[in-house]
Amino acid sequence: MNAWREASPTARLLLIAVLFTGLTTFMFLPLLAIELTAQGIPAGRTGFLVGLLAFSGQAFSLLTGLLVDRFGAHRVMAAGFLLRVLGYVLLGLGGAGAAAPLVAGIVAVGIGGSLLGLSTKTLLVSQEGADPRTMLALRSTFVNVGVVAGPALGAAVYPLGFGWILAACVLSHLVLGTCLVLRRSVTASRSRAAAGRAAAPAAGGAPAAPWTLRQWLPLCGLGVAYWAIYSQLNVLLPITANAMTGSTAAISVVFTANGLLVVLFQYTLLRHVFRRATARTLLVLGFLAFACAYATLIPLAGWYSLLAFVVPVTLAEMLIGPSLDEQAVSAAATRRTGLALGTMSAAGALGSLFGSSAGGYLLQSARDGSEVWLLLVASSLAAAAICLLLPKVRTRHV
Repeated sequence: MNAWREASPTARLLLIAVLFTGLTTFMFLPLLAIELTAQGIPAGRTGFLVGLLAFSGQAFSLLTGLLVDRFGAHRVMAAGFLLRVLGYVLLGLGGAGAAAPLVAGIVAVGIGGSLLGLSTKTLLVSQEGADPRTMLALRSTFVNVGVVAGPALGAAVYPLGFGWILAACVLSHLVLGTCLVLRRSVTASRSRAAAGRAAAPAAGGAPAAPWTLRQWLPLCGLGVAYWAIYSQLNVLLPITANAMTGSTAAISVVFTANGLLVVLFQYTLLRHVFRRATARTLLVLGFLAFACAYATLIPLAGWYSLLAFVVPVTLAEMLIGPSLDEQAVSAAATRRTGLALGTMSAAGALGSLFGSSAGGYLLQSARDGSEVWLLLVASSLAAAAICLLLPKVRTRHV
């Protein structure tokens, strides 16, 4: 892959960290609820603890962005590694009879993930000579390798004991954190120089002026809309897939196919197919793909609808997620990249919460399933129209 060969050694190490932290995270995450209930923790409390993990990771995104801009992405990243290691250790010590370390561990893992995710993303798009679109596409690809392989690896290790999975998480974070800290000590001056060029255009010329609040509002609204629509893959789709096919494994097929398509085509799509398209154009195409995806579910045609759904929804994911971050980076004032990315993460948290709540209510109150999918198609088309309110800006290095 040309982008990998052309990437700086620091960028390569960051991508390796994204891969292995994602791999161990998805070894641990799908099995957390199973392990907690196996320890005798009631289902209601288990649901709260799993929700607390997601909340802890999302609720601090704005603060994380401010910390990145104030103290530097490397320091925040190191803090994220330490918090996650501490959190996994506390999880190993906690259980039904030790609630305090269990809750503390879950919060530490969640907040550590917020610090780690946003700081590594900021460092990737801030690499000297790096194209933000390329870095974001590579990051998404490496994340999805973990999404695809992590659950299978976790299922294979789980019979040996949940402690082995936690040990793998601790080991991966310790090794990668140490390597990145040592790497940073060698290239500290270069990193500071790259951070100072956060507003430099790719082709030279004067730095672009930061966006105004009036320009930011549509972008944040699109972040909320994207995650509200995408969250239905975790709320409405599992229920509907089971009802349409009669198989509880149907949703696993969707997620596996989705992850594999992202791994195979994310980089090629953004780097080669749409390399000349603006982020605004990609957002329009992405929300139109969402509309097509949910339209395939209107006939409720069993496996045919479900399999037809996978390709357009994956296209939407590949286009919208990185493009929102790219727009945020382009809109950011000098040395405010962390806050810009943190703002988009906060919009995503709000969208996920709203989408999850609204999705369940819609399914409960709709007279038939087709009404829900029609509403999601209409919402996707409305979001595509809102994209046209965004300024048409060129990709630039940060």
